[in-house]
Amino acid sequence: MNDEAFGAEGLVKRFKKATALDGVDLAAPPGTVLGVLGPNGAGKSTAIRILATLTDPDEGSAHVGGFDVVRHPAEVRRRIGLTGQYATVDEELTGRANLALIGRLLDLSKGAALSRSTELLARFGLADAGNRPVSTYSGGMRRRLDLAASLIGTPAVVFLDEPSVGLDPGKREDLWHTIRGIVREGATVLLTTQYLEEADALADAISVIDHGKVIAHGTPAELKRRTGGQTMTVHPRDAARLEDAASILAHVTGSAVERASTHELRVRVAGDGAVADLTRRFAEAGIAMTEFSLRLPSLDEVFFSLTGEAINASDSGGSTGTHESALAGEGARS
Repeated sequence: MNDEAFGAEGLVKRFKKATALDGVDLAAPPGTVLGVLGPNGAGKSTAIRILATLTDPDEGSAHVGGFDVVRHPAEVRRRIGLTGQYATVDEELTGRANLALIGRLLDLSKGAALSRSTELLARFGLADAGNRPVSTYSGGMRRRLDLAASLIGTPAVVFLDEPSVGLDPGKREDLWHTIRGIVREGATVLLTTQYLEEADALADAISVIDHGKVIAHGTPAELKRRTGGQTMTVHPRDAARLEDAASILAHVTGSAVERASTHELRVRVAGDGAVADLTRRFAEAGIAMTEFSLRLPSLDEVFFSLTGEAINASDSGGSTGTHESALAGEGARS
């Protein structure tokens, strides 16, 4: 436990007849990002709600910074930030007033709350909009303000429940940059996401949850290797040589060759041992290549192989739908 920023052991949570979590273990060392993936209804948000003291587990235990989330909720709340799936800032207040209010709820002095608000508005590219009502903000600006709100108290652990939902690709990249920044400063992040490229880009380790259970855990590279082998992509410069290239691929690799398009071939291989032989044979046959690459499976392919379905939407455990302002008092307990 001492080397974990947060951890959960054997978490069980039931909602009437449905079991959202069925013995889930999660943990992350300080200064890392744990990505939690799972299909709709897997229980990802429920796990975050327990770690954030918003609901109690029916069985099992969880801790943050060495403090049990049930026995010492106030100590846990002093150490965490939380951003739910939907921005929950007050639309009638300005961005600056939202942040300052949360700072005051976290027992910062008025001056410290305003200073921290100014710092975070600048950091999230909202300095020019800080004195405008949030009702005038775009969706991306609200998400950035919501994330800023979770960092007011300089938390050691930040829970991000699908933080990039609704953001366009450019704003998503900005968010990734921000997450990397808070990790470099020493924070630990638990990230749930429906964007697998997001987990691939940010996570040091990934836990895959399905039907309330952790069915796989490891680094992105480790999970990719679990699906078995790599994928070789071959794109002859002359489309008329596609069948010739396919014949060489099948002969050298001994595997079925997929016609991905009228110009592209793909084949699964156990490793990179065939690359030199294929390069030589293509050259001897006079087949020039536009692309000749070898890659591990994508996280999309890993996820599908583990769960048998695509990843989308938020889980039935319910959005956290809140941030640190909801954690400031004991009344946040459910």
